[in-house]
Amino acid sequence: MSDQTAVTPVIAAAASGAPDVFLTCDVEPDCPPYLWTWRGIDEGAPRLFDLLGEEQVACTFFTTGNVARRSPNVVRWVVDEGHELASHGMTHRAFPKLDVDTARWEIEESARVLRDFAPVTAFRAPYLQLPEAFVPLLEDAGFALDASLARYKRSFKAPRARSSLVRVAASITSSALRLPAGMRDRWLDRLVSPVVLFVHPWEFVDLTRTGIRWDCRLRTGEPALRSVREVIRHFRARGSRFRLMRDLLPAAAAAS
Repeated sequence: MSDQTAVTPVIAAAASGAPDVFLTCDVEPDCPPYLWTWRGIDEGAPRLFDLLGEEQVACTFFTTGNVARRSPNVVRWVVDEGHELASHGMTHRAFPKLDVDTARWEIEESARVLRDFAPVTAFRAPYLQLPEAFVPLLEDAGFALDASLARYKRSFKAPRARSSLVRVAASITSSALRLPAGMRDRWLDRLVSPVVLFVHPWEFVDLTRTGIRWDCRLRTGEPALRSVREVIRHFRARGSRFRLMRDLLPAAAAAS
Protein backbone atom coordinates (compact mmCIF):
# COMPACT_ATOMS: atom_id res chain seq x y z
CA MET A 1 0.00 0.00 0.00
CA SER A 2 1.31 3.44 -0.85
CA ASP A 3 1.69 5.79 2.12
CA GLN A 4 2.04 9.30 0.78
CA THR A 5 2.40 10.81 4.26
CA ALA A 6 5.55 8.77 4.74
CA VAL A 7 7.43 10.95 2.28
CA THR A 8 5.76 14.26 3.08
CA PRO A 9 8.16 16.41 5.10
CA VAL A 10 6.85 17.95 8.30
CA ILE A 11 8.66 21.27 7.78
CA ALA A 12 6.92 23.90 5.68
CA ALA A 13 8.64 26.00 3.06
CA ALA A 14 10.42 29.15 4.22
CA ALA A 15 8.15 32.11 4.86
CA SER A 16 9.65 33.99 1.93
CA GLY A 17 8.45 31.29 -0.44
CA ALA A 18 11.98 30.13 -1.09
CA PRO A 19 12.57 26.41 -0.52
CA ASP A 20 14.25 25.00 2.53
CA VAL A 21 17.50 23.35 1.45
CA PHE A 22 19.03 20.29 3.05
CA LEU A 23 22.66 19.88 2.05
CA THR A 24 23.86 16.35 2.70
CA CYS A 25 27.09 14.43 2.11
CA ASP A 26 27.50 10.68 1.70
CA VAL A 27 30.80 9.85 3.40
CA GLU A 28 32.09 6.67 1.77
CA PRO A 29 35.02 5.21 -0.19
CA ASP A 30 35.82 6.68 -3.59
CA CYS A 31 32.94 6.27 -6.05
CA PRO A 32 31.84 2.72 -5.21
CA PRO A 33 31.46 0.24 -6.85
CA TYR A 34 34.04 1.51 -9.38
CA LEU A 35 36.75 2.44 -6.89
CA TRP A 36 37.39 1.47 -3.27
CA THR A 37 40.18 3.90 -2.44
CA TRP A 38 40.07 6.68 0.16
CA ARG A 39 41.25 9.87 -1.54
CA GLY A 40 37.89 11.48 -0.93
CA ILE A 41 38.18 10.97 2.80
CA ASP A 42 41.83 12.02 2.99
CA GLU A 43 41.85 14.85 0.42
CA GLY A 44 38.30 15.76 -0.55
CA ALA A 45 36.66 15.94 2.87
CA PRO A 46 38.98 18.65 4.25
CA ARG A 47 38.23 20.78 1.18
CA LEU A 48 34.51 20.43 1.76
CA PHE A 49 34.92 21.17 5.47
CA ASP A 50 36.73 24.42 4.64
CA LEU A 51 34.01 25.43 2.18
CA LEU A 52 31.21 24.80 4.68
CA GLY A 53 33.03 26.85 7.27
CA GLU A 54 33.57 29.72 4.87
CA GLU A 55 29.94 29.68 3.73
CA GLN A 56 28.57 29.02 7.24
CA VAL A 57 26.32 26.20 6.06
CA ALA A 58 25.31 23.17 8.12
CA CYS A 59 25.32 19.74 6.49
CA THR A 60 24.09 16.24 7.32
CA PHE A 61 26.87 13.69 6.84
CA PHE A 62 25.58 10.19 6.01
CA THR A 63 28.65 8.21 7.03
CA THR A 64 29.53 4.53 6.72
CA GLY A 65 30.66 2.73 9.82
CA ASN A 66 33.85 1.70 8.05
CA VAL A 67 34.77 5.34 7.45
CA ALA A 68 34.22 6.05 11.16
CA ARG A 69 36.53 3.19 12.09
CA ARG A 70 39.21 4.12 9.55
CA SER A 71 39.07 7.90 9.98
CA PRO A 72 37.51 8.80 13.34
CA ASN A 73 39.00 12.29 13.06
CA VAL A 74 36.66 13.00 10.14
CA VAL A 75 33.62 12.01 12.20
CA ARG A 76 34.80 14.02 15.19
CA TRP A 77 35.12 17.08 12.95
CA VAL A 78 31.54 16.65 11.76
CA VAL A 79 30.23 16.50 15.31
CA ASP A 80 32.51 19.20 16.76
CA GLU A 81 31.53 21.69 14.04
CA GLY A 82 27.82 21.25 14.76
CA HIS A 83 26.89 19.29 11.65
CA GLU A 84 24.60 16.26 11.82
CA LEU A 85 26.02 12.74 11.85
CA ALA A 86 23.86 10.12 10.14
CA SER A 87 24.24 6.53 8.94
CA HIS A 88 25.08 5.31 5.44
CA GLY A 89 25.29 1.65 6.42
CA MET A 90 28.41 -0.15 7.52
CA THR A 91 30.28 -1.17 4.36
CA HIS A 92 28.45 0.55 1.47
CA ARG A 93 27.12 -2.72 0.10
CA ALA A 94 23.97 -2.47 -1.99
CA PHE A 95 20.98 -3.43 0.15
CA PRO A 96 18.99 -5.08 -2.69
CA LYS A 97 21.73 -7.71 -2.85
CA LEU A 98 21.62 -8.51 0.88
CA ASP A 99 19.58 -11.02 2.83
CA VAL A 100 17.64 -9.75 5.82
CA ASP A 101 20.21 -10.83 8.41
CA THR A 102 23.05 -9.10 6.61
CA ALA A 103 20.92 -5.99 6.11
CA ARG A 104 20.11 -5.95 9.81
CA TRP A 105 23.81 -6.20 10.65
CA GLU A 106 24.67 -3.34 8.25
CA ILE A 107 22.09 -1.11 9.91
CA GLU A 108 22.66 -2.05 13.54
CA GLU A 109 26.44 -2.17 13.39
CA SER A 110 26.66 1.23 11.70
CA ALA A 111 24.35 2.66 14.35
CA ARG A 112 26.46 1.18 17.12
CA VAL A 113 29.72 2.56 15.70
CA LEU A 114 28.39 6.02 14.86
CA ARG A 115 26.47 6.51 18.10
CA ASP A 116 29.75 6.35 19.95
CA PHE A 117 30.36 9.81 18.44
CA ALA A 118 26.91 11.44 18.63
CA PRO A 119 23.17 10.69 18.54
CA VAL A 120 22.22 9.33 15.12
CA THR A 121 18.58 9.34 13.99
CA ALA A 122 18.79 9.48 10.17
CA PHE A 123 19.74 6.79 7.66
CA ARG A 124 20.43 6.73 3.93
CA ALA A 125 21.05 3.49 2.07
CA PRO A 126 24.00 3.23 -0.32
CA TYR A 127 23.04 4.04 -3.92
CA LEU A 128 19.70 5.36 -2.57
CA GLN A 129 18.38 1.79 -2.72
CA LEU A 130 16.52 0.38 0.27
CA PRO A 131 14.05 -2.48 -0.27
CA GLU A 132 10.76 -1.77 1.47
CA ALA A 133 11.08 -5.08 3.32
CA PHE A 134 14.07 -3.62 5.18
CA VAL A 135 12.34 -0.42 6.35
CA PRO A 136 11.22 -2.03 9.66
CA LEU A 137 14.88 -2.79 10.40
CA LEU A 138 15.51 0.94 10.63
CA GLU A 139 12.71 1.34 13.14
CA ASP A 140 14.08 -1.58 15.16
CA ALA A 141 17.51 0.08 15.25
CA GLY A 142 16.08 3.34 16.60
CA PHE A 143 16.17 5.44 13.46
CA ALA A 144 13.51 8.12 13.00
CA LEU A 145 14.19 9.25 9.42
CA ASP A 146 15.00 7.47 6.17
CA ALA A 147 16.55 9.48 3.34
CA SER A 148 16.97 6.59 0.89
CA LEU A 149 14.39 7.76 -1.66
CA ALA A 150 15.13 9.80 -4.79
CA ARG A 151 12.57 11.80 -6.74
CA TYR A 152 14.48 11.31 -9.98
CA LYS A 153 14.42 7.50 -9.78
CA ARG A 154 11.65 5.34 -11.19
CA SER A 155 11.40 3.53 -7.85
CA PHE A 156 10.12 6.73 -6.21
CA LYS A 157 6.65 6.02 -7.61
CA ALA A 158 6.58 2.43 -6.35
CA PRO A 159 4.25 1.50 -3.46
CA ARG A 160 5.78 1.98 -0.03
CA ALA A 161 5.15 0.25 3.26
CA ARG A 162 3.55 2.17 6.10
CA SER A 163 6.13 3.26 8.59
CA SER A 164 6.64 5.48 11.61
CA LEU A 165 9.72 6.91 9.90
CA VAL A 166 9.87 10.33 8.31
CA ARG A 167 10.89 9.50 4.75
CA VAL A 168 12.67 12.09 2.66
CA ALA A 169 13.67 12.00 -1.01
CA ALA A 170 16.76 13.40 -2.69
CA SER A 171 15.74 16.08 -5.18
CA ILE A 172 18.50 15.76 -7.76
CA THR A 173 21.51 13.54 -8.40
CA SER A 174 24.90 14.76 -7.23
CA SER A 175 26.50 14.88 -10.68
CA ALA A 176 23.89 17.45 -11.79
CA LEU A 177 25.29 19.91 -9.26
CA ARG A 178 28.58 19.82 -11.18
CA LEU A 179 27.02 20.97 -14.44
CA PRO A 180 27.84 24.48 -15.73
CA ALA A 181 25.74 27.10 -13.95
CA GLY A 182 23.75 28.00 -17.05
CA MET A 183 22.37 24.46 -17.24
CA ARG A 184 22.32 23.65 -13.52
CA ASP A 185 20.58 26.71 -12.10
CA ARG A 186 17.50 26.45 -14.33
CA TRP A 187 17.12 22.90 -13.02
CA LEU A 188 17.60 23.99 -9.40
CA ASP A 189 14.94 26.67 -9.74
CA ARG A 190 12.33 24.03 -10.58
CA LEU A 191 12.92 22.06 -7.38
CA VAL A 192 10.28 22.26 -4.65
CA SER A 193 10.74 22.44 -0.90
CA PRO A 194 12.33 20.59 0.75
CA VAL A 195 15.28 20.64 -1.65
CA VAL A 196 17.52 17.72 -0.66
CA LEU A 197 20.97 17.85 -2.23
CA PHE A 198 23.81 15.39 -1.78
CA VAL A 199 27.52 15.31 -2.55
CA HIS A 200 30.44 12.97 -1.83
CA PRO A 201 33.96 13.76 -0.61
CA TRP A 202 35.44 11.95 -3.62
CA GLU A 203 33.84 14.49 -5.96
CA PHE A 204 36.31 17.08 -4.66
CA VAL A 205 39.28 15.03 -5.89
CA ASP A 206 40.21 15.13 -9.58
CA LEU A 207 39.00 11.79 -10.95
CA THR A 208 38.71 12.94 -14.57
CA ARG A 209 41.55 10.68 -15.74
CA THR A 210 40.20 7.53 -14.12
CA GLY A 211 38.20 4.93 -16.02
CA ILE A 212 35.05 5.26 -13.93
CA ARG A 213 31.64 6.09 -15.37
CA TRP A 214 31.62 9.47 -17.14
CA ASP A 215 29.03 11.13 -14.91
CA CYS A 216 31.02 10.15 -11.82
CA ARG A 217 34.25 11.70 -13.08
CA LEU A 218 32.65 14.73 -14.78
CA ARG A 219 34.10 18.02 -13.49
CA THR A 220 35.47 16.49 -10.29
CA GLY A 221 38.09 18.24 -8.17
CA GLU A 222 38.18 22.04 -8.05
CA PRO A 223 35.24 22.49 -10.49
CA ALA A 224 33.05 20.41 -8.16
CA LEU A 225 34.07 22.43 -5.13
CA ARG A 226 33.38 25.66 -6.99
CA SER A 227 29.99 24.34 -8.10
CA VAL A 228 28.90 23.55 -4.54
CA ARG A 229 29.83 27.06 -3.46
CA GLU A 230 27.81 28.46 -6.37
CA VAL A 231 24.81 26.29 -5.49
CA ILE A 232 24.90 27.45 -1.87
CA ARG A 233 25.04 31.08 -2.92
CA HIS A 234 22.33 30.57 -5.54
CA PHE A 235 19.84 29.34 -2.93
CA ARG A 236 20.94 31.86 -0.35
CA ALA A 237 20.27 34.67 -2.86
CA ARG A 238 16.73 33.31 -3.19
CA GLY A 239 16.23 33.54 0.57
CA SER A 240 16.44 29.81 1.29
CA ARG A 241 17.28 28.42 4.69
CA PHE A 242 19.81 25.60 5.03
CA ARG A 243 18.60 22.93 7.41
CA LEU A 244 19.65 19.54 8.81
CA MET A 245 17.81 16.26 8.40
CA ARG A 246 16.99 16.18 12.11
CA ASP A 247 15.01 19.41 11.60
CA LEU A 248 12.45 17.31 9.72
CA LEU A 249 11.59 15.25 12.78
CA PRO A 250 8.24 16.16 14.37
CA ALA A 251 9.67 17.49 17.64
CA ALA A 252 12.10 19.76 15.81
CA ALA A 253 9.41 20.95 13.42
CA ALA A 254 7.08 21.83 16.28
CA ALA A 255 9.80 23.94 17.88
CA SER A 256 10.77 25.79 14.67
